[in-house]
Amino acid sequence: MPNPVGSLRRFALVAALAVVAGACAAVAEGHLQGRAEATGGIHTIRHVIVIMQENRSFDSYFGTYPGADGIPMDNGRPTVCVPDPQAGGCVSPFHDPSLVNEGGPHGYPDAMADIDGGRMDGFVASALEGRHGFCAQNPFSPDCTQYVGRKGQPDAMGWHDAREIPNYWAYARNFVLQDRMFEPVASWSLPAHLAMVSGWSASCPVPDEVQSCRTDLYAKPYKKKEPANDPTPYQWTDITYLLHQAGVSWSYYVAPGTQPDCEDDAMFCAPQPQGVGTPEIWNPLPEFQTVHQDGQLGNIQPVREFLAAAQTGTLPAVSWIVPNGEVSEHPPASIGAGQAWVTRLVNAVMEGPDWTSSAIFLSWDDWGGFYDHVVPPVVDGAGYGLRVPGLVISPYARPGFIDHQTLSFDAYLKFIEDDFLNGARLDPATDGRPDPRPDVREAAPVLGDLQAEFDFSQPPLAPLVLPRLPSPGPSSMQERGEARS
Repeated sequence: MPNPVGSLRRFALVAALAVVAGACAAVAEGHLQGRAEATGGIHTIRHVIVIMQENRSFDSYFGTYPGADGIPMDNGRPTVCVPDPQAGGCVSPFHDPSLVNEGGPHGYPDAMADIDGGRMDGFVASALEGRHGFCAQNPFSPDCTQYVGRKGQPDAMGWHDAREIPNYWAYARNFVLQDRMFEPVASWSLPAHLAMVSGWSASCPVPDEVQSCRTDLYAKPYKKKEPANDPTPYQWTDITYLLHQAGVSWSYYVAPGTQPDCEDDAMFCAPQPQGVGTPEIWNPLPEFQTVHQDGQLGNIQPVREFLAAAQTGTLPAVSWIVPNGEVSEHPPASIGAGQAWVTRLVNAVMEGPDWTSSAIFLSWDDWGGFYDHVVPPVVDGAGYGLRVPGLVISPYARPGFIDHQTLSFDAYLKFIEDDFLNGARLDPATDGRPDPRPDVREAAPVLGDLQAEFDFSQPPLAPLVLPRLPSPGPSSMQERGEARS
């Protein structure tokens, strides 16, 4: 088994950045009263909503967005070409009009292969391997017409624009697009979802012994054998612990149904059931020790409760929303269905009383094996992973702004902590629950600050309520004034 630390450091083009875990203030007693009185600036936001979709790279969705750090092109034609070890030659990024894609494998070894020491040229070779590679190896099979380009290229090299995802591009034009959002770990869905709520992906081999926890990029789905007696596997501190201690409301909303991910992120495995009481890959919080000991399992709710809260103006301070397989955009789910799902969620906030005090952060948990040309920066032995799309939707978002700061899901934690927790961090030195995490991710010097994406002095932006089934938008080449590729 390769060493994640060594591999990540080998691919870095620059020396790994030292992460300084500065002393952070603990959550003060009487925080609720102080928070209620705080106004202006970041405290204008009273509802943070994180929507996490699945398996897309930045270049696959916004690689041709005007002004963004997208696919290198000359007069609308890609100047990059990824080697094809099967057919010879190489494959350039191409426009893919299909709403159903295959992508490529996307576990930790696949991240290393795609990054390839900083050359970012392993995507086609990865897509040719294993079950993900059936259509890449049999491009003219009747079962594969929607998974390949017009010349039989693996669709891992394909990109979309407003013709396929017009609402996502509309959010980018009217609010904020992040073109340096990286998945927090160089691996697949479960490590990403663990990091999203805790700043760390680990495994703890000794039950109820947090000091046994170690960074784990091969994280396996946890299967309870004795539900009444099994210890919770995730023993380190997650952000809900700090929120609960400070009396800050939170909910984790789950779309019931199934999820396509299973062990090793095999795309074509039998779907696994998903619900609020089914701790799985996209819903790990029920297996965090803190959630159990704080009596917070009831905060994990079906997504219908989010829609009801948005309508009545009773959203919690912090919300996370995860999809089911059908609307996740995880191959082979339709990206049109995923866009419709996200649009429904965003519309619900915009049409409700809480819009003027909300910030919606939308991202995708990992790159899904799809091409991206930007080398991820190294912050520690776990990441960052590859680049993913990121959008910020809020009445105080800087309209049309493209944020070039280096970001990861750690920035969501940092924003939540700065808004609701007086800047407290998930820091074993201050949070009252020491764990052996190697660093405090929110304090990484390279990590940008999401507050730069807001202008709290501007008049609040009007809601942008969009149709869930929109008409195709213009091609990005037309928007750029360039010839179509």
